[in-house]
Amino acid sequence: MLVMAVANQKGGVGKTTCCVNLSAELGRLGVRTLVVDADPQGNSSSALGVDRGSLCCSAYDVIAGEAAARDAVTGTNWENVFVLPATLDLAGAEVELAGAMSRESRLRRKMADLDGYDIALIDCPPSLGLLTVNALVASDGILVPVQCEYFALEGLGQLLKTMDLVRSYLREDLSLSGLVMTMFDSRTRLSKEVVEEVRRQFGELVLDTVIPRNVKLSEAPSHGRPIAYYDPSSAGAEAFRELAREVQRKWLDPGR
Repeated sequence: MLVMAVANQKGGVGKTTCCVNLSAELGRLGVRTLVVDADPQGNSSSALGVDRGSLCCSAYDVIAGEAAARDAVTGTNWENVFVLPATLDLAGAEVELAGAMSRESRLRRKMADLDGYDIALIDCPPSLGLLTVNALVASDGILVPVQCEYFALEGLGQLLKTMDLVRSYLREDLSLSGLVMTMFDSRTRLSKEVVEEVRRQFGELVLDTVIPRNVKLSEAPSHGRPIAYYDPSSAGAEAFRELAREVQRKWLDPGR
């Protein structure tokens, strides 16, 4: 199973949107996809239609407790998409783990027992705390959503420094797999300039697919549905279909 952390310490860049909609489109391609919600806000869980109030086992019980990851995974209504959901309880995990042994690798150890999935996408919180470090240590690579706004690269340097520290001390094979440009507005010169600048700095690490700013993408989470099932003809759905194909081609079937 390929494990990919979707991370950026900057909030509001589209991490959850990427996790939810990329997972749905990968599922439609026949890729068995697990979304691991490592954000206490639990937005990925809600957007995939999970009733978080009815959960008896969640990411908190896995990371801070003794629950097995497979016991917390639940199915969704979307083809080939499964989720390890989060609740607000997860917010206390960082404090509870402060003095624990091997606290940075708890998620990796728990996920080692999972099988039957082709890829896991970990939705990280907008910070570089212990939950994000756990996600990075559990991952083979990092996918970074970058918003097409003026401060797009703000905080990215700190994420890369954290990644280097994780690689030095905890997970030497961790890589920066790619950056995906989000919230692109074709009407503005700024969006185009930001994409050009990020491509200039990161070259081939920047994925070809660009996710547009799209009203339907914003509406879909309130209905507990990925965009592929909410409005499959929208520009947002088309972009995530292309992103899923690109991810499959680059990381799941690299020989194709």
